[in-house]
Amino acid sequence: MIYLTDGTRDGFLTAFLAAWGDEEAVLLPKNKRPLGPCVEIVPDPKRAQKALCRFRELDGGCMRELDRLLRCGDEGHIQTAFRYLLLIAKRGGPVRGMLSHPDVLKAEQALRRVAHEIDRMKGFVRFSESASGALYAPLSPDNDIVDILARHFQKRLPEYPFVLHDVKRKKAAVWDGEHLFLAPLEKAEVMLSADEDGWQTLWKTYYSAVNIPSRERLRQQRGYLPVRYRKFMTEFQ
Repeated sequence: MIYLTDGTRDGFLTAFLAAWGDEEAVLLPKNKRPLGPCVEIVPDPKRAQKALCRFRELDGGCMRELDRLLRCGDEGHIQTAFRYLLLIAKRGGPVRGMLSHPDVLKAEQALRRVAHEIDRMKGFVRFSESASGALYAPLSPDNDIVDILARHFQKRLPEYPFVLHDVKRKKAAVWDGEHLFLAPLEKAEVMLSADEDGWQTLWKTYYSAVNIPSRERLRQQRGYLPVRYRKFMTEFQ
């Protein structure tokens, strides 16, 4: 049977309990509804909380891993999370060191991709100053990590209000100087400050100055800075 979830932790854990005992269970997000028969799972916070407590007893770190797996942008990421937690439940304890098992290996690879992108995006985000003084940065990560990045920049730039706009998922993480929250945001029209054009020109000039045309290593550059991230980076505009 195919079980459809809303992508939240409660939705996933409710679907996990519904699929328990079904050897052919497949968990999919609701927006990937297949043509065949399926069951749409309505999140049940009480049942989900019981499952969460039980998993924490079995493996104290697996809920953090679940959070990262549900953020993953890979096709089939919810099924990857399901197979991983199913193995924990059946074995009654942590399985993350069992990399010879295909379900563990697939989950570990997904976790690494999410963690790697979080580290990369901390250096790839480019803020622009708006006329109001708030900072704005559009981005389009492969994984759903905009709130994680926002917590990083909240600590780095606590005195500056900012908006991190995930244009791919049409939402934004907003820090207003006191509170950090998520909000839907399809499009944004930003009026830049009077100084912003000058700062962007200065940054582009610096980037051009440190580049050595006779020693370009384009393949190496794409490895360090993939082309898909450059759309929103000032130096490539």
